Amino acid sequence: MKKTVRLENTDPVEIYGAGNRVLEALCSWLPQLKVVARGDEIFLEGSEADCAKFEEKIRLLIERRMHKRNLTPYDVEDMFEGEKMTERLVLSGDSVIVHGLDGKPVRARNKTQEEMVKAYFENDLIFAVGPAGTGKTYIAIALAVRALKRREIRRIILTRPAVEAGERLGFLPGDLKDKLDPYLQPLYDALGDMIPAKKLNDFMEEGIVQIAPLAYMRGRTLDKACVILDEAQNTNLGQLKMFLTRMGNDAKFIVTGDASQIDLPDKRESGLMKGIGLVKDIKGVSCIFFKPEDIVRHPLVNKIVKAFDKAAEQ
Repeated sequence: MKKTVRLENTDPVEIYGAGNRVLEALCSWLPQLKVVARGDEIFLEGSEADCAKFEEKIRLLIERRMHKRNLTPYDVEDMFEGEKMTERLVLSGDSVIVHGLDGKPVRARNKTQEEMVKAYFENDLIFAVGPAGTGKTYIAIALAVRALKRREIRRIILTRPAVEAGERLGFLPGDLKDKLDPYLQPLYDALGDMIPAKKLNDFMEEGIVQIAPLAYMRGRTLDKACVILDEAQNTNLGQLKMFLTRMGNDAKFIVTGDASQIDLPDKRESGLMKGIGLVKDIKGVSCIFFKPEDIVRHPLVNKIVKAFDKAAEQ
């Protein structure tokens, strides 16, 4: 069949990309479809399914362009790979995100984790909120490592507020890295499951993987990166706004937290749920809420969380 697609109220150059690289990337995913672009008109010749798929992806690219300064071939790859991932999750249960050390698969282990993975492919800002042990941070880091391996991003940036969990740690010896590492160790642990130690060390020396306290995010513009804010319940609303406004072009931001484990002196200062309330209806933002039954650690953790929640209610 033959079909004509018109780009109405849209500059074709913004959709086709520099040197038509975005359009060529789209055509590479539909090799049986003949595509000729002339100005704001695109002439298609091929199967009905291929024509419909092309038209759908062009529409999605136009929507993406509304939220980004420039489109790149990575946007096309992200759409098709995201579609494949969703199909695997829904149809076959093959929810492997990335292969870690020794080929060990890291996969979504329950329905809510699958929802988080799907949300990642469909949105640029994801909030993942729920009890300890539900795998929020682990899945977030797995998605970031996958994107880095596939060269969808240039760097991974992991951050969390340097707030002590009840204890007063006092003076810590060593340089700045030594002082901050205790706060950031959970992030190192997750990365260490997916990237060999030597390679991870090289990545960190080259700035490809960066781990830093939240205060060090101020003033930065984070392009072409997957940026994860962990323990976000320990940020106030101003800090959360500061973090979210670091988002640059071709960036994915993931915010994880547990509203029941706030370590701030005044728990009312936590900005996580307030921030979610402000942005949850914005297009491109997804909020995933984990429940105690989603806990994937030791079976006792589920019962412990429920016991503490019951006590808090009483």
